[in-house]
Amino acid sequence: AASLEEKKQEVRQKTADTLKRLYEKQPSAEKAIANAAGYAVFFNTGYKLGIFGSSHGRGMAVNNTTGEEAFMRMKEFQAGLGLGVKEYSVIFVFGNDEVWEDFVNAGWEFGGNATASADDGVNGDSLQGSLVVAPGIWMYQMTTKGLALELAVRGTNYYRDHDFDDPADGGKK
Repeated sequence: AASLEEKKQEVRQKTADTLKRLYEKQPSAEKAIANAAGYAVFFNTGYKLGIFGSSHGRGMAVNNTTGEEAFMRMKEFQAGLGLGVKEYSVIFVFGNDEVWEDFVNAGWEFGGNATASADDGVNGDSLQGSLVVAPGIWMYQMTTKGLALELAVRGTNYYRDHDFDDPADGGKK
């Protein structure tokens, strides 16, 4: 069994690999993430069969100001028409420390529609290719493999992964 630190290092490496792929596809994202209060990266697997679907994943959120890391999980449930299996990554960019803290400590639920463009008024087009999903939160999504055809209503929950809590630091990192 891998140690807690080995598991954390695996998530850190997957995060770095995902960001590298994002920057290759969307170069302006590197500036947006570097100038943001923080970001979160999730690696997910999802399936859709008939009218039901589900996804699950892990990832981490990083506060650019403090350097704090929070290891997290994601679960999603869908209802609608579709068929397929896919692996995909979701990258969130947080405009301020308050939305980062809320996302990490209170968890976050997402459902419904997202706006198709983003402009934070500061970075101009640096968030090009992202979606505004809540005030102060932008999202990029990349499919890594698989194919899915779907039209669905989704409920997604992001929350702290207590499997990564370290008793030595009170379970906060």
